[in-house]
Amino acid sequence: MQTTTRLEFRKIRVAVVQAESVFLDIDATAQLACELIADAAQRGADLIAFPEAFIPTFPNWYETLPEGGIARSLDKRLFLNSVEVPGEHIAAIAEACRSSSISAVIGINERVNGTTGTMYNSQVHITREGIIVGTHRKYVPTTGERQVHAPGNTGYYNAFQTDFGTVSSLICGENSNPLAQYAAAVSYPVVHVASWPFYFGPFLPMHHVIHTASAGLAYSLKCFALNSVSRISEAYIDAVAVTPEDRRYLEEQRALKKGALVINPLGQVVAQGCGQDDNLLIADIDLSDVIIPKLVQDTAGHYNRPEIFAELFK
Repeated sequence: MQTTTRLEFRKIRVAVVQAESVFLDIDATAQLACELIADAAQRGADLIAFPEAFIPTFPNWYETLPEGGIARSLDKRLFLNSVEVPGEHIAAIAEACRSSSISAVIGINERVNGTTGTMYNSQVHITREGIIVGTHRKYVPTTGERQVHAPGNTGYYNAFQTDFGTVSSLICGENSNPLAQYAAAVSYPVVHVASWPFYFGPFLPMHHVIHTASAGLAYSLKCFALNSVSRISEAYIDAVAVTPEDRRYLEEQRALKKGALVINPLGQVVAQGCGQDDNLLIADIDLSDVIIPKLVQDTAGHYNRPEIFAELFK
């Protein structure tokens, strides 16, 4: 009879990144990622969660810049500094995970090997053995991202297996998409990585959105949610601040040092890094805390009726 490993709901330590990318520099940001992985592992973490498009930066300039001119020159730099999977930079990051024995979800701006223009907003899943076990490409680019990112083509699957259980992941606005949440739910994650950018624009209170969306997601999935966030760099401000008002706003946002969040299966914040200079938010979580909430509401099992809702998709 075939046997499977019985999952033990143990306590683990997580590291959630709240750092600046090295603006549009793939070599330096990949090196920074490797350093953060080593730091997290040295501090006892089992999993490290990176922000959206951490390598080489989140391409948010279309929220402030018109198409053409400066924006298109930034697009070119973005492509030249984007990550290929497989490729030397992601291989170095996987090796850092292996040598430090830590699993990772890392956000990248991904370009397709051998192409000259197609890019995706992606998360790469890496085990503590240094094995790249999957890539999740954002299902639908959001607003200005559509100028540079193609719709994801890696299917609905957004999770991978670790030695402590399933880890799922989604990017930015996907974390409030009910079908994306359900795609995660069917894998029964104990931890979910929500990757976010540093800001979106003056019209959107980004940290409020991060808290609201991921608290609801953690409550719905009945798992821990790790909210990884980038911070705004001076180089980014120099590149996109066209007016004094733009610069003032971005510098104010940078000074706030909005940070990472860890949210429990009841939707409560149990750790937060706002105002802290540390590039990592470290937290200890007890994975058995997912059991009672899941017994009450299992949206992938007893608390759903997919045969009823199937009519909506005809």
